[in-house]
Amino acid sequence: MTPETLPTPTFLLDAARLRQNLETAARIRREAGCKILLATKAFALPAIFPLMRGYLDGTTASGEFEARMGAEEFGKEVHVYSPAYTQAEVQRLTRLAQHIYFNSAEQLTRFGDQARAAGTKIGLRVNPGYSNATLGGDIYDPCAPGSRFGEVAGKLDAVDWSGVDIFHVHSLCESMADGSVGLIKHVAQRFAPYLKQVSAVNFGGGHFINKPGYDVDALIAAIIAFKARFGIDVILEPGAGLVVNTGELHATVLALHENDVSLAILDASAATHMPDVLEVPYRPEIIGPNSEKTGEPGEHAHTYTLGGKTCMTGDVIGMYSFNAPLKPGDRLIFTDQMHYSFVKTNTFNGSPLANLAVRHKAGEIEMLSDFTYDDFRSRLGR
Repeated sequence: MTPETLPTPTFLLDAARLRQNLETAARIRREAGCKILLATKAFALPAIFPLMRGYLDGTTASGEFEARMGAEEFGKEVHVYSPAYTQAEVQRLTRLAQHIYFNSAEQLTRFGDQARAAGTKIGLRVNPGYSNATLGGDIYDPCAPGSRFGEVAGKLDAVDWSGVDIFHVHSLCESMADGSVGLIKHVAQRFAPYLKQVSAVNFGGGHFINKPGYDVDALIAAIIAFKARFGIDVILEPGAGLVVNTGELHATVLALHENDVSLAILDASAATHMPDVLEVPYRPEIIGPNSEKTGEPGEHAHTYTLGGKTCMTGDVIGMYSFNAPLKPGDRLIFTDQMHYSFVKTNTFNGSPLANLAVRHKAGEIEMLSDFTYDDFRSRLGR
């Protein structure tokens, strides 16, 4: 199978590019002496976990199902954080995860003893009051006003830190090194008394370590300095930063339409296959037919509004220009679609899920799924 014969819509991961990204993580782990976990909320492809396992320390989950996947499919350390738990969830999680993070002093008081009795390491998430989220404004800023994430600084003196192993903060989103280093320095300055009472600090995700221009040396230096000052372990849990620019979404033009503007209707949808296009929002880059580079509206001779075939009027990906007119059957490739993409897809309108595939080192393409009506129907109960 070649990219030209790939059924669409399909997310295609390039394993060689992923391995290059993982080498960056391996270097940070080695030179800074820290742990790096895969945040499966951003990227969860069990078929590729054997490749990732050799470069990372484990996975971090946002709930029970992700924790189970990490335990069963990745097979190394499992960390889990949720804004709230039930007692039954904590009981089940202690059989899956070695590290459980609580969102507040209240949750820690209710469930900390239960988790600790099962031999689990305990973390407390703190809202550090430091924001460097570069994408989406408040929607992706964990420290936005009124955020439900993390205990506020004013309540930390009342915490029994003797029962806490890991000081956890997360305030970044697609941040470059200035954000990563800034967070590390801020935590060291603002929370030193509490750091001296724990054995590790988790600086969360959002470190965009493989984005072009990210200063990896600066991150390594900041971690080394932090560890030298406090003598505790450091954990990072990137998701997008591990898989940036490692794969695409392949789509096909189904039909053309005119309504004051030229429109192209695709088998890939913003609403069902790329929800962040609408939620952030953002405009993904596209490679057009014959590997043509697309442009802004009006930049090239032919401009189209691209949309999906759902019944939602706002299911619009954006406006793009092409050197030649589009026609039904043309292939479009949406770049950088591995993070927060297929993990968020849905079947609105009965839309088929986009399939998953991987291009191996030698170039051969392996299909990892064949989603059918049964996958749609199974989500709707008996």
